[in-house]
Amino acid sequence: MGFPLYIAKRYLFSKSNQNAVNIINFITFFVIVVGSAALFIVLSGFAGLKEFSLSYTNTIDPDLKALPQTGKFFSITPEQEEQLLKIKGISSYSKEIEEKVYLSHRQKNHIAYIKGVDSNYIKVTGIDSTIQYGDWAINLKQGVTGIGIANLLGLTINQYRNPLVILAPKPGKGNTSQLTLKTKPYNELALIMSGVYIIEENIDKKYVFADLPLVQALLEKENTQVSGINFKISDDATLNELKKKIATVLPAANIKNRKELNSTLYRMLNTENLATYLIFTLVLIIALFNVVGAIIMMILDKQQNSKTLYNLGTTINELREIYFLQGVLVTSLGGFIGVLLGSLLIGSQLAFGWLKITPTLSYPVQYNFSNVLIVLATIIVLGVLASLVASRRISKKLITA
Repeated sequence: MGFPLYIAKRYLFSKSNQNAVNIINFITFFVIVVGSAALFIVLSGFAGLKEFSLSYTNTIDPDLKALPQTGKFFSITPEQEEQLLKIKGISSYSKEIEEKVYLSHRQKNHIAYIKGVDSNYIKVTGIDSTIQYGDWAINLKQGVTGIGIANLLGLTINQYRNPLVILAPKPGKGNTSQLTLKTKPYNELALIMSGVYIIEENIDKKYVFADLPLVQALLEKENTQVSGINFKISDDATLNELKKKIATVLPAANIKNRKELNSTLYRMLNTENLATYLIFTLVLIIALFNVVGAIIMMILDKQQNSKTLYNLGTTINELREIYFLQGVLVTSLGGFIGVLLGSLLIGSQLAFGWLKITPTLSYPVQYNFSNVLIVLATIIVLGVLASLVASRRISKKLITA
């Protein structure tokens, strides 16, 4: 290995007498550097976009959430609440009830969800940090809505003369024979907005937050009936162990973590990341054909040198190893330089945010050491394959010709 590696390093840094060979070698090295840098930058960009996308859901999603196994609601008794408080690792929990409703304000209508929450809701989620207008005041008269709903319905905060009207269908078995002209098939609630939150476009148009007992009364549910329980866990707690403990207390509920709550979003982001990696890897494969061509050109250029080495006792396998190592060195060095340049660009974006999505929002990127390993491993593996193919060009017939 020592002798072929020594010769390969000499060939790597020596110039050919033919200018065309030097140009081909430079272009090959440049393509490897640019390709590896581009792959690293794209992976870092997608990692930033993934973190940016998940930050919206993480704002309103708790660490763990109990959802009904069947139907929309399940019951939690005071005894079960006492048992939850005794579970070590649960910092706080919050009950909620959610249902689709009809919103009306000044002859403008919208279908959304009303979410009744208790006072602990802001302890298990960061929803109060997203309030842009007004404040988080949830009581029997006031609620909080998203900026999307506020814009659609023309809502403003503290609008006592024209509150938001919420209509929820009355629960029943579909028997309309008992209805009369004076009977309304829905329950009605007037709510004054105390604050407006801004999270993400779809979420901003989806939820109106109100007081838990108020929404339970609107939906004609008992005070023990909920549609979910949100849990905030301590830093030293283990998710899987807590899920099992909570499940023993709430056998009618299905316990999910954040990833399980947003499984479709996680799957979509991971699929996009994989597809992008495969596309850029295909580009690198095409680009590394230049390595095959460059090594073959080097073999032809150094044919007399190879013949001299062969006459001095160097075997055909050792000659192949020389050009194989030369190709590996070229791709590895180009990969390291490309990752270094990509790291500098990603670092400058993190430090200065020079690339903007909006005038106030920098394009999100994330520097992950795993991406460094992925890019280097991809470049080196492809470089080994390309070098192996090119070095097979060495044969006794070529040397003795």
